[in-house]
Amino acid sequence: MSKLIKALLLSNVLCVALLGTVSAHAEDLLSAVKQRGVLRIGLEGTYPPFDYRGPDGKLEGFDVDVAKAVAAKLGVKPQFITTEWSGIIAGLQAGKFDVIVNQVAITPQRQQVLDFSQPYAYSAAQLIQRKDDKRQFKSLEDLKGKKLGVSLGSNYNQLANSVPGIDVKTYPGAPEYLRDLADKRLDAALNDRLMLAYLIKTSQLPLRAGALVKGGGEAVGIPFRKGNPEFAKAIDTALSSLKQDGTLKKLSLHWFGQDTSKPTN
Repeated sequence: MSKLIKALLLSNVLCVALLGTVSAHAEDLLSAVKQRGVLRIGLEGTYPPFDYRGPDGKLEGFDVDVAKAVAAKLGVKPQFITTEWSGIIAGLQAGKFDVIVNQVAITPQRQQVLDFSQPYAYSAAQLIQRKDDKRQFKSLEDLKGKKLGVSLGSNYNQLANSVPGIDVKTYPGAPEYLRDLADKRLDAALNDRLMLAYLIKTSQLPLRAGALVKGGGEAVGIPFRKGNPEFAKAIDTALSSLKQDGTLKKLSLHWFGQDTSKPTN
């Protein structure tokens, strides 16, 4: 092989390597989002009070407001793409949207296939009691021999059954067991801390929030496709800024009546 041919081959290799570097850099999600000027956000759009259609048909809710605030910090516009929960992770992996902002709990299983932002909200299992009930159940242990209402198939169903001695009653959904609780057919009910204020308010039943339950806590983050370190840094910087300037606390107080930007236990 002549020196000229070797030089040409080496030149080609360097060009390919350089193009590969440029391509890899351009492929970071942050570059794509910045060039597009739009952050594509996947969510259900049917999950009040997190993301749902208001009377005017527009999306609203806690997660919608968080997503708008994050997009603003990135200097781009939000574009919401609604999809069913069953396909939302697959949609993210297929590139139909850049992130999911839909109460996605950070779990080791999900972290194996997706990257996550730092948590923007913390949830926990919490008891619901009647307003006129003077008893104060401080834990699931206090409910041994008592009737506890939960949604069938929920995480809280499993949590309640993990404590022997509780008479766990399962229901299709929250409206049914909240009615039974108000009518004294249950001693307490169990649901997500972030849902409680909304459920109690919309049910218009004489109920109150009870104690937080240990073992039911979870951190909620923003997932995106792996291999985007610049985007990951930008998202975390945006959320840190929203925590420091009080935006996340303000939004959680507005939607839930409590600060959900900090861990509960």
